[in-house]
Amino acid sequence: MQSLQDPVTALKGVGDKKAEQLATLGITTVEDLLTHYPSRYDDFAPTNLEVAVDKQKVTLHGTVISAPVVSRYGYRKSRLSFRLQTGHQVVQVIFFNQPYFKDHLQVNGDVTVVGTWQRARQQVWGTKLLTVKPGEETIGAVYAANKHVKQATLHQLIEVAFHQYQHVIATLLPVALRQRYQLLDRPTMIKWLHFPTTGEQAKQARRTAAYEEVFLFQLRLQSMRLARRTADGLQIWYDNEELRAFIKTIPFELTAAQKRVVNEICRDLRSPFQMNRLLQGDVGSGKTIVAAIAIYATILTGHQAALMAPTEILAAQHAAKLAEVFTDTPVNVALLTGSLTAKQHTELLKQIAAGQCNLIIGTHALIQDQVHFANLGLAIIDEQHRFGVEQRKLLREKGLQPNVLAMTATPIPRTLSITAYGEMDVSVIDELPAGRKAIKTTWLKSDQGEAALSFLTAQLQQGAQAYVVSPLIEESEKIDVQNATALYEHLAAHFQPEYQVGLLHGRMSNDEKATVMADFAAGKVQVLVATTVIEVGVDNPNATVMVIYDADRFGLAQLHQLRGRVGRGGRQSYCLLVADPKTSEGKQRMETMVATTDGFVVAQRDLELRGAGDLLGKKQSGMPEFKVADPVADLKMMQYARQDALNLLEQPQWDQQDENQPLVHYLTQQNLQTHFD
Repeated sequence: MQSLQDPVTALKGVGDKKAEQLATLGITTVEDLLTHYPSRYDDFAPTNLEVAVDKQKVTLHGTVISAPVVSRYGYRKSRLSFRLQTGHQVVQVIFFNQPYFKDHLQVNGDVTVVGTWQRARQQVWGTKLLTVKPGEETIGAVYAANKHVKQATLHQLIEVAFHQYQHVIATLLPVALRQRYQLLDRPTMIKWLHFPTTGEQAKQARRTAAYEEVFLFQLRLQSMRLARRTADGLQIWYDNEELRAFIKTIPFELTAAQKRVVNEICRDLRSPFQMNRLLQGDVGSGKTIVAAIAIYATILTGHQAALMAPTEILAAQHAAKLAEVFTDTPVNVALLTGSLTAKQHTELLKQIAAGQCNLIIGTHALIQDQVHFANLGLAIIDEQHRFGVEQRKLLREKGLQPNVLAMTATPIPRTLSITAYGEMDVSVIDELPAGRKAIKTTWLKSDQGEAALSFLTAQLQQGAQAYVVSPLIEESEKIDVQNATALYEHLAAHFQPEYQVGLLHGRMSNDEKATVMADFAAGKVQVLVATTVIEVGVDNPNATVMVIYDADRFGLAQLHQLRGRVGRGGRQSYCLLVADPKTSEGKQRMETMVATTDGFVVAQRDLELRGAGDLLGKKQSGMPEFKVADPVADLKMMQYARQDALNLLEQPQWDQQDENQPLVHYLTQQNLQTHFD
């Protein structure tokens, strides 16, 4: 019995060697081949030569009326020419250095020629020769190919596959959805994607394929979400009055956004289902104090809480800050990192296992096999995008279904939050604390470096501190950019002895980093020259100036994170971007940074410039590589598909209904089982 999961060797003309070649494109089954959708289409609608202008790209359908002739000239150069009757006109067609086309031409044969119109000579200098007859296809599919598999091979094999297997292509989308959105059945969709006769057919087919992709993806995500909501979780029945009393000890009023988010998290903690929530908040929005409230609520019930940070600097800062927040409370803070001595490490592990420490803060050291918690109730993952999917999973699996709160200071556009994080509940702190002033951002060219130093000097004279960031640690012969070591030496010579200059980079030892950071925090160092090691978590309210050299070498999200290291106190702060971008994208990044300090606007622009896959990185496997759908352009479709998937899953015994059996079968075959399995 035929199945779309048959190997490609089941197709006529495909042996082991060709199968190996197809595998280089990720094509191993008939399904893979049929869903290797065109990346674009060439329009082969005939051109009216009477109105065509000189050097215009034209497409001509016609009949060969003279024998093709190949003439040689120069070194290994050739010219193939013949006369073509198209409508009432006769034109000469010339193909340069493509003599093999002669074998595809015969007098009185019909062909389609794509080329450039040479109006004065009444010639077409051809680029493509197609055996498309007048009245047949007017557009042609163009596929992603490589050196092993050519376009012509893909065209041929897809045609063979469709001819052999079209009768077993089952429609996956429920009838109600196809009717609501006027979508095609799957056999027609695949046929029109590969072999459209009009542009409208291709458009309808791509629209259907895009919705099918996002619907199947959302079906998986929403199934995971529902599965967590029906699985037994750890209920945190904290004392509400005790939690209120703790909140009153916080020396500032929570913003309305913080209060809303705290309520959402506390509702999750008391729920019988495992919390799986993503907390988004721009730099400086106050995520840490929200996390502290969730930690306190958890510890009130006798459970432990763990907070995993991506760097030792950030972990140490969290430990110091939270120890201060939890002064005179039953919270016992422990810091677990790779820099502990063997003796300290062993002793701390014993205390964690015995429950003597109820708030454990650390790096990825928290997820090592030898770390055992007494009764973990809450796992917090800070800057969660810095950790791979497997690392986050390992922390979630510590303890018995602990509640999970992932935090990120990298604002995620709604476009991505409903795709990459669609299985999570999302809370957003979209309001900065009262009194915070917007950071003034300026873009300077490299020849304005002296102006940047003058401004920096003026700020230092007013008692401010500053960061100066470089993309490299040491000089590189390949890339002509400022580097941290050279900058440090230059600025030290410029400012010392009046102002002290420090250096911080990733190759320094943990003790060296800690010393520099302590000196900067204490005001002993006024200018800190650093690489992006300071991108996340470094908090000095007295730092009011951020100078970023070769700023066009950084992505928008990274620039926004760096800018967020200042503006954390009540004084006006500034960000100077020194850059000479060579590309239009680099210029757009600088213009975006100058135009807005809203992290969500920056993130959306970053998404538009870089694309979803680049923005999330390879480790974030939650984001698929869609073949047709575009998470940015198809946001509204993604939103509808999300609700449609949820509606289907909430129908009683939806997977038992006859019309849904092709969908159930497909999900099982593709290893996308939903929670009904």
